[in-house]
Amino acid sequence: MPLGESMRSTLKSNKAIMIDKSRRFRKTLGGYNKGKKKVVNFPNATSEDLQLIKQKLKKENQILWCKVAGALVLFIGVLLLLIIW
Repeated sequence: MPLGESMRSTLKSNKAIMIDKSRRFRKTLGGYNKGKKKVVNFPNATSEDLQLIKQKLKKENQILWCKVAGALVLFIGVLLLLIIW
């Protein structure tokens, strides 16, 4: 049964590779570490600052959607032109 032996050999090889990778990357995956606490100092923002940020984000989002809609209209127009022609 060469097929069975080949399958067994392949499974054994793949298992060895996976075990090797799990040992190599075990400490590099990150996660919670009690020894390292990150201290973040956020600046205080006034309500005017927050309103300004809100308006800026809305404007950026509106510009993005205009670009997406324009690209979609252009794509559909070219597609219709190719179909008709």
